[in-house]
Amino acid sequence: MKIIVTGGAGFIASHVVDRYVELGHEVIVADNLSSGVEQNLNPKARFVKVDITDKEAIQSLIRTEKPEVINHHAAHIQVGNSVRDPQFDAQNNIIGLLNIMQAAVEVGTKKVIMASTGGAMYGNKPVPFDETMKEEPLSPYGVSKRSGELYLNYYFEQYKIPYTCLRYANVYGPRQNPHGESGVVAIFMDMIQAGKAPVINGDGTHTRDYVYVSDVVRANELALSSDFVGALNIGTGVQISTNEVFRKVVAAMQANIPEEHGPERPGEQTESCLSYQKAKEILGWEPTVAVDEGIQRVAEWYRQQS
Repeated sequence: MKIIVTGGAGFIASHVVDRYVELGHEVIVADNLSSGVEQNLNPKARFVKVDITDKEAIQSLIRTEKPEVINHHAAHIQVGNSVRDPQFDAQNNIIGLLNIMQAAVEVGTKKVIMASTGGAMYGNKPVPFDETMKEEPLSPYGVSKRSGELYLNYYFEQYKIPYTCLRYANVYGPRQNPHGESGVVAIFMDMIQAGKAPVINGDGTHTRDYVYVSDVVRANELALSSDFVGALNIGTGVQISTNEVFRKVVAAMQANIPEEHGPERPGEQTESCLSYQKAKEILGWEPTVAVDEGIQRVAEWYRQQS
């Protein structure tokens, strides 16, 4: 199949591109390189530098390539920044998607797979979160992702373009950008490798669900051949505190660094953990990489980079 992967120079999507190429698909990467990096690009995929908020440019690409599938990962993903500047977040995550979908209608795209959020979707509810729960995002980022899901449902009802939204837990793994506010495993490892002490936001007791990137890639692979329309959680069902993650990273990096705490970030929920039972039933997907093994893999990757 011909597949356009937006954000394909970024952390998660570059791994998805690698797998799609490995499977023999014709892959076009659309990325503005604002957070993605050229080193992540697969040489067997075609790269087009384009911003999804540039309506004319992204629609021209889609009209020219006429992809059967669009895998949409390009997004603004920083929760804190979304709180400070909701308009910027919406411009990228809502208007950018609408630019894509209007052209997808024109060319008859057969399927859209969108990276959504599980961690920021459900608000403060008892964990684990499942897809039957009411969506009550606490940040503009979560609101924008929910808006994207609703717009995709509109395009399905109106134009019969099937879609699958994959609601990710906290994804981690090689290539993750350590310089934003997301990706605590990468942030901790990068700072420790540089001999610096990471600062944990708040008291470190907030919990998250950490899913390894190779498991996320498999969900994107299985979604290609699934007829399912709707949203699926992609997580592990296990919640881990930020303090625990810090200790695991310190151990994996064989470092001796004390915990240091700073102020809590606004818009943060206290706990997050996703049930993956629906993804297991629909896609036959379940996580295979436990967090201890995953953190060891990332530490080894960091050692290879130095």
